[in-house]
Amino acid sequence: MLVSLLKKTGLKLSLNDPRWGNRKDDGKKAQEGKKPGEGPPDLDQLWRDFNQRLNAFFGQKNRPDNGGNNGGGSGPRPDMKGAGITAGVVGVIAVFIWLASGAFIVQEGQSGVVLTFGQYTRTAPAGLNWRWPYPFQSDETVNVSQVRTVEVGYRTSLRNKQASESLMLTDDENIIDIQFAVQYTLKDPVEWLFSLRDQEDTLRQVAETAIREVVGRSKMDFVLYEGREKVAFDTQKLMQQILEDYKAGVLINNVTMQAVQPPEQVQAAFDDAVKAGQDRERQKNEGQAYANDVIPKARGAAFRLVQEAEAYRAMVTENSEGNASRFKQVLVEYQKAPAVTRDRMYLETMQQVFSSASKVMVDAKTGSNLLYLPLDKLIAQTAATDAAAAAARAAATPAANTVLPQEAMPTVEVNQRRDSRSSRERESR
Repeated sequence: MLVSLLKKTGLKLSLNDPRWGNRKDDGKKAQEGKKPGEGPPDLDQLWRDFNQRLNAFFGQKNRPDNGGNNGGGSGPRPDMKGAGITAGVVGVIAVFIWLASGAFIVQEGQSGVVLTFGQYTRTAPAGLNWRWPYPFQSDETVNVSQVRTVEVGYRTSLRNKQASESLMLTDDENIIDIQFAVQYTLKDPVEWLFSLRDQEDTLRQVAETAIREVVGRSKMDFVLYEGREKVAFDTQKLMQQILEDYKAGVLINNVTMQAVQPPEQVQAAFDDAVKAGQDRERQKNEGQAYANDVIPKARGAAFRLVQEAEAYRAMVTENSEGNASRFKQVLVEYQKAPAVTRDRMYLETMQQVFSSASKVMVDAKTGSNLLYLPLDKLIAQTAATDAAAAAARAAATPAANTVLPQEAMPTVEVNQRRDSRSSRERESR
């Protein structure tokens, strides 16, 4: 702006002039013998030219200089009046620049907090805003959409451990090493700026306090294995409650467990204990599987034996009752006709005996030379009997020998004796 003003007034300055700042008389001597346009004028001449051009720029006419007096020696000099106008213009420009310094821009996703002498006044939305310039008001821009992260137990990398933060005691008096990260956003920029002094350090201490309380109520195995998600959830909930009491203006989004393990000094022994526990569980599972395989079979076999015994008892009982009933019926018939009943019983018994025997009884009393032997029935009966016996032997001993039907030919016995008993019974009848 000053450069444009100098261009409009036509004033040119040269800082390389060796006679810059000389007095008026020295300037006159320096101008003697020089052609117009050779070298710059002196400082007083430059100041007079600047005032004249500035007065002409604001519409004022120059008055003749009568020995330094204006109208008989009264009133200000033209040079002093031009200097006042220049100072006023410079002051207006300075005031404009000072007022313009109160403008500030708030980006999208941010909030501007305006302070008056250090005290909160208002919250500026996104866009172009204005406040009173320094020293009356100031502004603070806070990013409320950014997801921030605070690390507890480590810094930047898991290898860079912070033992004072990560080591903590469980409910069963074991030491555990936990490293986790907390992700959060800002929900109130005013509380974030004025309720906490060191925001990140306060959040880290709150996170450490919350997780120590949660871990102190839990067992070591629960924290290491099945309870990691629950520990993270309880820690997030407790942190949010503490920060609400602090009025920190923070919203906890997530608590992420990075590493949960025993201390490095006992890591080897802990691994051995874990392996032993796994072996114990494996053997227990194998024993349980064997028991699940054997016990149902034994129970089934016992139930089968019980059922077979019950069936045998029922069969014997029913057979006994049937035999007793048949005997009573036969007794009644025997009392009516003893001889007939006796012959019938004898014939039925012999028929039952001979039906299961492999021998053929021949009566030689008749003196007939023609014998009829039911070889086909005998061979079929013998084959069926041998097949059943072979199956039983194969079940007992796989290398059982089979018997040919020819080798199992039944022997035919010719009974030449007379049945004296049957003849005597017939004679007695």
